[in-house]
Amino acid sequence: MAKYILSAFADEVTSVFEDQLKYLNKQGIGYIELRNLDGTNVSSLTIEQAKEYKALMDKYGIKASAIGSPIGKIDIKGDHEEHLNLLKHTLDLADIFETKNVRMFSYYYPQGTDRHDYRDEVMANLEKLLVEAEKRGINLCHENEARIYGEAPSDCLDVMKHFGGRMKTVLDMGNFAFCGQNPMEGYELLKDYIQYIHIKDAFADGTIVAAGKGEAQIEAILKLYNDYTDREIILTLEPHLTSFSGLDKLSNPEDIKVMNAYETPELAFDAGTQALRDILARI
Repeated sequence: MAKYILSAFADEVTSVFEDQLKYLNKQGIGYIELRNLDGTNVSSLTIEQAKEYKALMDKYGIKASAIGSPIGKIDIKGDHEEHLNLLKHTLDLADIFETKNVRMFSYYYPQGTDRHDYRDEVMANLEKLLVEAEKRGINLCHENEARIYGEAPSDCLDVMKHFGGRMKTVLDMGNFAFCGQNPMEGYELLKDYIQYIHIKDAFADGTIVAAGKGEAQIEAILKLYNDYTDREIILTLEPHLTSFSGLDKLSNPEDIKVMNAYETPELAFDAGTQALRDILARI
């Protein structure tokens, strides 16, 4: 039986980092996946800023489950030397925040082309990133997402198999649904590589809904994984149920349909959190 532990992208609630921590305390959530802190992306923090934010986290008793970095979220034809340097800095930050997990991606490919034409370049550049992370004892955790090489379940598995388990998976069932992919297939192919899980739900037309209300098959997958493993597994809440500061930097606004049915981002996140807790109560 799995032990599910909640974490959150609390920047969906507020851009003010201390208020993010206060919100997590209010919700009884002990972990955060760091992404935007006072409007600055985590990978852009200076070392001194990171130390100050870590002290603030200690004050509120919140631990980092992962660095929600943008590593690998560049064009496959981009500046890979600069990106490698960004990774090295991000690994320094992971040490400061005392987490062994860095979320990352597998590169955008040019629109109108076949992503498989870039497979060799993708794997070669991922290898360079992986070598640096391994030197530091930090896990690179690949998230499936639209318009990157690892968009479909089979391509995510290709990445995992290519590196023989050296790279880990962040399973995002909502992203599979959003991309018109089969979330259950994604789970079945990737379950042996899962490091942790993102919780959002969606329909293939881009509509974002609370966990259990869309096509991501969250409850069914969490039930299966609960029977499959006895590990502690982080579930990071990323409900996307309303617009929030920085959303346009995470997704193409033309792709997603955020309903804005909640008066505030906090109420939206409350609803997303309760939806997941309701699912877990039934497992």
